[in-house]
Parts: sequence; C-alpha cells; structure tokens
Amino acid sequence: MVFKRRDRRPIHKIVAEFFYPRGGWKRAFYYVRHRLHRLPGSPEFIARGIWCGVFTTFTPFFSLHFVVAIVLARLVSGNMLAALLGTFFGNPLTYLPIGIVSLKTGHFLLGTEFHEGAHQSLTAKFANAFADLWHNLWSIFDGHSADWRGLKIFYDEVFFPYMIGGIIPGIITATVVYYLSVPLIRAYQKRRANRIKKKIAKARAKAIQQAARAAAAENDKS
Repeated sequence: MVFKRRDRRPIHKIVAEFFYPRGGWKRAFYYVRHRLHRLPGSPEFIARGIWCGVFTTFTPFFSLHFVVAIVLARLVSGNMLAALLGTFFGNPLTYLPIGIVSLKTGHFLLGTEFHEGAHQSLTAKFANAFADLWHNLWSIFDGHSADWRGLKIFYDEVFFPYMIGGIIPGIITATVVYYLSVPLIRAYQKRRANRIKKKIAKARAKAIQQAARAAAAENDKS
C-alpha cells in the first residue's frame, strides 16, 4: 500500500504518543492551528465546524467523537474537516476537567449526587463498561448468560449525567472558541491573500522584465 507506514510502531509507542505526541503538545497545537487557518471557506463556515468539534468533546461518546462531529457539522453547515480538527480540544490533558464539570453539572440538573471521589476512577468506569459490553456480546456465542447490571449502574451514575451535563458547558466553551476563531481566521486569510497577491505581482513584474530584455536583445540583433 502506498500510504502504509514502513516502520511499524510497537503498541507501547502508540499509547505513549497518544498521551504525549511526537514533538510535544505545543507542536501539535501549532499543527492543528495551521491546518485550521488554511482550510477553504469563509471564517464563519470554518468556525462552525470548530464549534461542532469542541462541543463534541463534552459528550461521553468516546471513540465516536469524529462521527458525532461530522454529523453536527452537516447539520449546522460547518466545515467537516474543521470539525474533526476541533475534536483535538479534547485530549488527555483536558478530558479530566471536562469529565468532572460535565458530571457535576449533570448530577445537579438531574437532582442526584455526585461523589467527589468519582472522578478518580472515571477512566476505569468507562473501561469496565466497555469490558462488560464486550463480555455480554461475546456471551451470545459462548453460551454464558449476559449480566447488564454493571452497565446499568454505569449508565445511571456516569453516562447519562455526563451526556446531560456536558450540554451547557459544551455550548458555552464551543461558542467562546467560535467567536475567538472567526477574527483570527479572517485575519490569517487576509494576510495569506496579500502574500499571494504580492507573489503574483512579483512574478508578473519579473516576467515583464524578462520579456523586455528579450525584446531588447532581438532589436540589438536586428
């Protein structure tokens, strides 16, 4: 395959680069910003996509954030690639505070209690829920009985409060990012357009000079 990696990375390296990308988070941030600035379309069109990506990070649909972001981008007529890049707002450095805020807000809105120590095992709860789901699906083939009690507890205590509680902070954060992105993208697009115009003008002037020199050389020969 043309795009297949020649050097196959070991599992521990893939996991390590997920938590700390090659080149560091600063380089990853500048890469995402550079790609966002170079996307085609109006600043509002691109920023709507960013809004969808950022909002998606406040939902509990982990491993499906790309899909959710694309669906939202289509609904609001936003740039889908910008939506995918916007999901990088959620990363190992931000998922913990996002999860705590979403859970607290969700339990507050639902009138239930959120235990302060719950966030310490939030990742473990998601992992255990996926493990239970896999076990129950596999039980269809191995003949064992499925047990959905663990998943029901996870849904009641984590997933549903997370989903409800992430709406308000997700909308607020995504809207702030939207209004910050529009002027930045517009300014970048103007600077880029001016640079392109200068390059075109410079190339045109150089072509005119070369044509003039060629014409002068022909006159001298004649």
